[in-house]
Amino acid sequence: GGLSGQALMAAADTATVIAVSSARGAYGPMTTVQQSTSFQRAVTDSDVLIEAVLTKLGRRMAFADVVMTAERTGELAARASTVYALLG
Repeated sequence: GGLSGQALMAAADTATVIAVSSARGAYGPMTTVQQSTSFQRAVTDSDVLIEAVLTKLGRRMAFADVVMTAERTGELAARASTVYALLG
């Protein structure tokens, strides 16, 4: 019933792509430059709510903070900071 750290990292990475695409009005080529994830507690028997907030969207780079919360308890599960290169 536990969620792996790798799954949370992949979710943060994917949430950033969605946030950048939404802010730009469409998907465009991009790649992860850096991701740092801090795990606060284990997630067991719960879905995870993910919120990605762009802190800067430039012409060539995008920066985001991602918060992952256990839906059942509302407790913070993990935080991630991501940096993307915008290729198109």
